[in-house]
Amino acid sequence: MSGFFRYNDDDTVDPYATPDVYYGPENINSGGRNSPIHRIRALSLSSRINLDDFKGPTGYAIKRRGSEDDSITSSKGTRKLLIEDVDEMLEKLLKNEDTDNNFQITIEDKGPKVLKIGTANSEGYKFVNIRGTYMLSNLLQELTIAKKFGRKQIVLDEARLNENPVDRLRRLIETEFWKSLTRRIDETSIREIAYDDKFVASKAKIPRIYVPYNCQDQYEYYIEVSKNNPSLLLDVEYLPKDITPEYVESLNDVPGLLTLAMQKHTDPVEGKETMIGWKYAVPGGRFNELYGWDSYFMTLGLLENNKVDVARGMVENFIFEIEHYGKILNANRSYYLCRSQPPFLTDMALKVFHKIGEDANPDAIDFLRRAFDAAIKEYKSVWTSSPRYDAETGLSCYHPNGLGIPPETESNHFDSILLPYALKHNVSIEELKVLYNEQKIKEPELDEFFLHDRGVRESGHDTTYRFENVCAYLATIDLNSLLYKYETDISFVIKKYFGDSHVDYEGVVTTSQDWTLAAEERSKRINKYLWNEEEGMYFDYNVKTKQRSTYESATTFWPLWAKLCTPDQAESLVTKALPKFEMFGGLVSTTEKSRGEISAIRLVRQWDYPFGWAPHQILAWEGFKNYSYNKVARRLAYRWLYIITKVFVDYNGAVVEKYDVTSEIDPHKVEAEYGNQGSDFKGVATEGFGWVNASYILGLKCMTRHAKRALDSCISPTSFFSHLSSTERASFNV
Repeated sequence: MSGFFRYNDDDTVDPYATPDVYYGPENINSGGRNSPIHRIRALSLSSRINLDDFKGPTGYAIKRRGSEDDSITSSKGTRKLLIEDVDEMLEKLLKNEDTDNNFQITIEDKGPKVLKIGTANSEGYKFVNIRGTYMLSNLLQELTIAKKFGRKQIVLDEARLNENPVDRLRRLIETEFWKSLTRRIDETSIREIAYDDKFVASKAKIPRIYVPYNCQDQYEYYIEVSKNNPSLLLDVEYLPKDITPEYVESLNDVPGLLTLAMQKHTDPVEGKETMIGWKYAVPGGRFNELYGWDSYFMTLGLLENNKVDVARGMVENFIFEIEHYGKILNANRSYYLCRSQPPFLTDMALKVFHKIGEDANPDAIDFLRRAFDAAIKEYKSVWTSSPRYDAETGLSCYHPNGLGIPPETESNHFDSILLPYALKHNVSIEELKVLYNEQKIKEPELDEFFLHDRGVRESGHDTTYRFENVCAYLATIDLNSLLYKYETDISFVIKKYFGDSHVDYEGVVTTSQDWTLAAEERSKRINKYLWNEEEGMYFDYNVKTKQRSTYESATTFWPLWAKLCTPDQAESLVTKALPKFEMFGGLVSTTEKSRGEISAIRLVRQWDYPFGWAPHQILAWEGFKNYSYNKVARRLAYRWLYIITKVFVDYNGAVVEKYDVTSEIDPHKVEAEYGNQGSDFKGVATEGFGWVNASYILGLKCMTRHAKRALDSCISPTSFFSHLSSTERASFNV
């Protein structure tokens, strides 16, 4: 085999090899593939310039290298670098360059920012200088990967170290990050996935899985897994048929994973039938479960990168959740059983449907029917039923039921809220938590606080001053835009694919016209209660106080994505609303004016100014394009892609959960509750962050060639836009 692949210890090809990183032998003094002859052959075969082809005895096309002049090729980055001792080079690199000792090489390190490495062509006797934060951090990443695979010696392209940042990040997302974020629940992975590091209690450390009462095949499967793996100590439990808030609260001391959809599978070797889980992607960082709205945005990126099996798996898992848990869950852990998330299933299913053959594929039609059966059930039983539906306005709210204190938060997360009540009852905060959760202490004000807190978590926007102490009573523009999209999608699918008639889970028959009328009615009510003509934007509406909110949120652009706006409303959103939210690095979540002053007792919230999030960017881009404001979308996308690229280049390949879109220097440094997921790694980032990965792939679709080159050079939006020609400026609407 040629040097284009990594070797495993048994001489098989390593399936996780990264193209163009060439791994030489581990011991040049031994025989076989580690002999001096094999070493020369591996080095020669790894170079793809000036080659003559001939067939070797194995039948593989073997390449023989001609002469190479380093003076000619050095400027083109085509040299091969020889790392004779990976561990030694890694130690030297960190010692010289990682001056803050965080196992990353960033612009904040004060090292010399240059390292000599021998060239493979000279057998290590001639050296080249690897200079600058970006190349050195890329070297650190490649060495870390080599060490992970047990390589003692490697040969790699210099071009890999100075690879264009846009190409490098795009490649990593497609070939590495999605793979690292992909999971499935079955015997192969249950040990790692069932573990939940959000809890410290001893009972919570036991791997535990809860199975729906009517999934006997899954229950028997996991019992068998437990018997076959006694060291796993897997606890397998049935859920009751009726899952009440009281029952969910009772599980807080014994939290567990909730099963997802599985497929029957016949082992091709033994011929034995077993079950395997459908694939799904997790957000990254501390979030190791199937999350609700995260999955929609990741699906967009996965489909763009042709990871169709993972995207379909997430839809299959959501169908399963609606059937067995009554809703698409915040995430598949026991403590999320009462909570849903922003609903995106219809659009998600349609996009997968288009990728798997549409109506030319009977399996795709079956998939679409099952997905829309589930979406209609969710629409009726969750979003247009009590307590989430407000009959007077005809609009819906994030209003989950539930009891007690959300258990998945940090232990001291609510201490400032609970302290006055602990003092009132003359108990410690920890004692108060127990007494309150067991309903031995009654505090209506605390009940109200946690009602809204659960609503915030269901909204996906946890946390923001927009929702504080009011969320469950808000008919939000985001939720009602999504439900309008459900109604129009359902109407479209019933008419085009279901013969214009559908029988739902209750036996109710509807046609496309029924759903069109529902969408039209919701549109009227949104315009009545949520649209502010003077401000030219949408706001939330408090169904209890019967007043429209004045809190300015980037979700005001979601109606553009749902195609809910009139052309005049879209123009108002562009001319009046957009200037309030467009910042240096993209759209900010809320305006500074609405957020208000920050102090020692009024802390920064992560879904408020100055932070930007991938979901808001993606939906706004698509929304503006829906109304032919493509140039506006391109401008906003450049801003967002720039800060992602800049952090990637300056901070060792980091891709994080959220960004400070007002910061030009280090936008990933976020001081808010929960910190910033995706930046805590050693040597190499292997996941990025799910919806940011997707936003990068999608944003690049908006870019011109000139814009991509500017991103490669990390040219700031301010400089880039100001130096465009008049024609180019028009293409960004600047």
